[in-house]
Amino acid sequence: MQSVQHPESPVIYLVIPCYNEEDALPVTAQKLTEKMNSLMQTGKISKESHIILVNDGSKDRTWQIIEKLHNENPLFSGVKLSRNCGHQSALLAGMMTVRNECDAIISMDADLQDDINAIDAMVEKYCEGCEIVYGVRSQRETDTAFKRGTAQGFYKLMNHMGVELVYNHADYRLMSRRALEELSEYEEVNLFLRGLVPMIGFKTAEVYYARAPRMQGESKYPLRKMLNFAFEGITSLSVKPIRMITGLGFAIFIVSIIMLIYILIRHFTGHTVDGWSSTAVSVWAIGGLQMLSIGVVGEYIGKIYLETKRRPRYHVETYLK
Repeated sequence: MQSVQHPESPVIYLVIPCYNEEDALPVTAQKLTEKMNSLMQTGKISKESHIILVNDGSKDRTWQIIEKLHNENPLFSGVKLSRNCGHQSALLAGMMTVRNECDAIISMDADLQDDINAIDAMVEKYCEGCEIVYGVRSQRETDTAFKRGTAQGFYKLMNHMGVELVYNHADYRLMSRRALEELSEYEEVNLFLRGLVPMIGFKTAEVYYARAPRMQGESKYPLRKMLNFAFEGITSLSVKPIRMITGLGFAIFIVSIIMLIYILIRHFTGHTVDGWSSTAVSVWAIGGLQMLSIGVVGEYIGKIYLETKRRPRYHVETYLK
């Protein structure tokens, strides 16, 4: 693969989705300002670099804070979506809005649990020719045992379902303009960026960091949302659940043939016993399996329905450059 030459002092945009982050934003803005100024002073990034705060239909004062930051400091820009579109769509909206204005973007969350000092290493990897640099957690000591277990189970399940993911990577990553242009070609409504980005290919690298506890506010991803997120990722990028249903249906068909032979043998040998237990269990088991199968297939049909409509994934109401 031919190496691509990247500028030594690239224009870097930080893209940060924000939903009800009025408590976290003041602290986040201060820390990011210090980090960006430090990188500019040492010449690691261009002085034309910016911080893009994307307001994802927040119900608190998040947008007012973004406007204030923009008015007081030219380092900050703001993107306001017309409504709440969800984290993945908000992140994509920010990246697509600014992709032609910078050499690369770095996406991260507003709570700054991702170590901002990893930005230095990401920029270095970019300057070495990498188009995508993944921020990867080096350990999960700050997580509870339950969260560690469910997170590890999530990555193993996704891998088993045929979805290519970078282990312990969320949405903290650097993407070059070239990679962003390729990402813009993916037009599906059901977004799962952690699975889409590895499909792009190109030269990639990983930067490891320790994740810190959330500074301010509450997590926007409770267990219910995490489960929905996992299911969205599986059904958006893999047809393996449908294939599993097909395999399970075939296995049950084989079992039913065996049971039919067994019942006929019992009947002709005069050993039949009237009873409802086995019948009731069979009816409930088969009925439950059918409902589950119909539900999974219906989920895919619903996604096909949404994709065929080709509705916009977001609407940008305001862009404060």
